[in-house]
Amino acid sequence: MQHVRIIVIGGGAAGFFGAIATARINPFAQVIILEASQQLLTKVRISGGGRCNVTHACFDVKALVQNYPRGNKALIGAFSRFQPQDTVAWFNKHGVQLKTEADGRMFPITDSSETIVDCLLSAAKMAGVKICTGTSVVSVDKIGSEFTVVLKSGEKLECDRVLIATGSNPVGYRIAEGFGHIINTPVPSLFTFNIRDESLRELAGVSINPVKLRLNIPEQPQLEQTGALLITHWGMSGPAVLKLSAWGARALHESKYQAVLSVNWLPELKPEEIRDKLLATKAEVPRRSILLHRGIDIPHRLWQYMVVRVGINSEIRWAEISKKHLNLLIQELSQGQYLVNGKGVFKDEFVTCGGVNLKEVDFKRMASRLVPGLYFAGEVLDIDGVTGGFNFQSAWTTSYLAGLGMASDEE
Repeated sequence: MQHVRIIVIGGGAAGFFGAIATARINPFAQVIILEASQQLLTKVRISGGGRCNVTHACFDVKALVQNYPRGNKALIGAFSRFQPQDTVAWFNKHGVQLKTEADGRMFPITDSSETIVDCLLSAAKMAGVKICTGTSVVSVDKIGSEFTVVLKSGEKLECDRVLIATGSNPVGYRIAEGFGHIINTPVPSLFTFNIRDESLRELAGVSINPVKLRLNIPEQPQLEQTGALLITHWGMSGPAVLKLSAWGARALHESKYQAVLSVNWLPELKPEEIRDKLLATKAEVPRRSILLHRGIDIPHRLWQYMVVRVGINSEIRWAEISKKHLNLLIQELSQGQYLVNGKGVFKDEFVTCGGVNLKEVDFKRMASRLVPGLYFAGEVLDIDGVTGGFNFQSAWTTSYLAGLGMASDEE
């Protein structure tokens, strides 16, 4: 081990985990975290509604990488060295027990993100990591084997290695570009769909699971997802929508978030099976109101919305339903069409697709292939996962491997 000076730019999950790994492996390393804002670990604090979705209980690497629209191939080797099982073990070793929920998401048993924040702050302190908040980096230069990090205050810091863990902050992209790295244009991922349908929006809070979604974007391959859907005050959300937004992030950006969303509200039933159920209802309760007596197992408010949407008079009875309206109702239940014309701008949108081109990074050590001594971890890379703890897992993995690389003697 050698005396090495390391500066980590970014005080988020990746920055902390990388700094801790470096300092633990190389006790002779001088490790400093520079965070531009006054608050550390911001995304950790707000993740999972303040509970922090630390990772996902998916311990098979081949299955795990299927949850990354971008970066899946590069992560195969990385996850073989540090995957969710290792994350669980790391936090357990540091006194934090994680629990697994029905959908595979893993949270601290305290259901509080502060547990994770406190753990990382404590581990960094124990490892001797120096933390500087309110410290903005303007630029990074390199002369010979030494980096010079220029701060907004005018101060200059010298070091041997630099880890860029700035998330989607443009500063990180700018520094990487300054060293010749290609930045794949960052665009939002994990967002909700805006749908201008006032009647639909009145159903805000109604959820249904599962539904099958198909997203049709002009001149793009069709995308599909199955899972839970939540109707909101601005359109549609829920895991199925967020996953679609991740896989379609770049195509949706290019289409200015204009697309057609097809919703199969009853994916476990074929259209003919839906017809049989509706005809059975017609036979059983012919004198009942169609609006008030649903013929299928979906939320009642959603049923009433669909009856009105296909043009059925709200006062007619089951015995009076026409063949045309029956067919329209079946079509609406199995492939309802909704126009997406925008994306949500709320707190669930804090993941980006895009970043440092992965071909320019050695994933064994997360080291730049262009500049010796330069490392990357977390969201600054062109890696993003679907919702469910996958983005934190790629941050833990890439930063841990960067820590190994920075702590070693080889360059």
